Parts: sequence; structure tokens; C-alpha cells
Amino acid sequence: MQKATFGGGCFWCTEAIFQTINGVKKVTSGYMGGELKHPTYMEISHGDTGHAEVVEIEFDEEVISFRDLVLIFFKTHNPTTLNKQGNDIGSQYRSVIFYHHNIQKQDVEQLVAHLEQENVFENPIVTEILPATDFYEAEDYHQDYFNQNQSKPYCTFVIQPKLNKFANDFKEKIKP
Repeated sequence: MQKATFGGGCFWCTEAIFQTINGVKKVTSGYMGGELKHPTYMEISHGDTGHAEVVEIEFDEEVISFRDLVLIFFKTHNPTTLNKQGNDIGSQYRSVIFYHHNIQKQDVEQLVAHLEQENVFENPIVTEILPATDFYEAEDYHQDYFNQNQSKPYCTFVIQPKLNKFANDFKEKIKP
């Protein structure tokens, strides 16, 4: 099993997408990148702890590659906005990839260069590429959020449309 750690705005959205991918065994919402030890959601929600909302993904590299996960990450959020995803604003919602070893770092840098060269996005990619630090699991009520709360307005109006678009764009990557 390999690990990937991505921050692309609200972790509820990111978690919901990566849970559907064939080869992904576990997705855990949490926090990474700040100095505060064992932060809570309330502490990081002000955007001044340095942490980002992230998902830690455990995946089988024989089924899906890290590079494919990174491509999915880039295509399912806006990597060109600084500290903002939709209505979520603040450094805790920044676009960031925390790499777990240098091969992951190289894969991300090569993919970013390719996406930039191909002008895939209208604006430059501002996603941070940083070494993984301590991962702090978010509170229980944040885990598996979409599946536990599908009728809530945020799930209906924000997460479900992202899942629909993802399913349309990446149907070959979805779990059977």
C-alpha cells in the first residue's frame, strides 16, 4: 500500500471523490502542514494554524498509479486559485500536495509542467508541493461525511455535482 495526501478545499468533497476510485483502499480526512500539534477543526477553521484540510489516501499502486491520482486531484478542484475553492476561503482550503517520497515529488512536478505546457487551465497552477508532515486525523463526524450525510444541503448542492462530473469524466477509474 502507498499513501498520497492532497488538500483541495473542503476535505468532504475530496474524500467523496477518492472513495469512489478503484484501487483506493482507504480515505481519511484530516489536517497537515501546520505547527500546532493535534489541531481540532475549530482551531484550523480560522486559517491561522498553517494546516490545510487534507485527505490521506491509501492505495494499491498495482491498480491505480500515484500519477493518475494526482491527475484526478487536479481535474476535480481548481488548482489555480490561491487559498480558495468555491465559497471556501482561507489557507486551510489551499491546493496542496504533500509528497511522501522524492519519486512522488518528481511525478507531481512533471505533471504540473505538462499541464502548464498544454495550457489545461486558464490560469497558472498555484498548488503547493510540500513534503508530508504529521497527519492529524479529523474528528469522527468529518469521516465518510458524504456517505453519512447525503441529504444535507452541502452534500446535495456542492458534493453531488462534483461526484457527477467526476463519474462522467473518469468512469473507467470508478470502483465496479
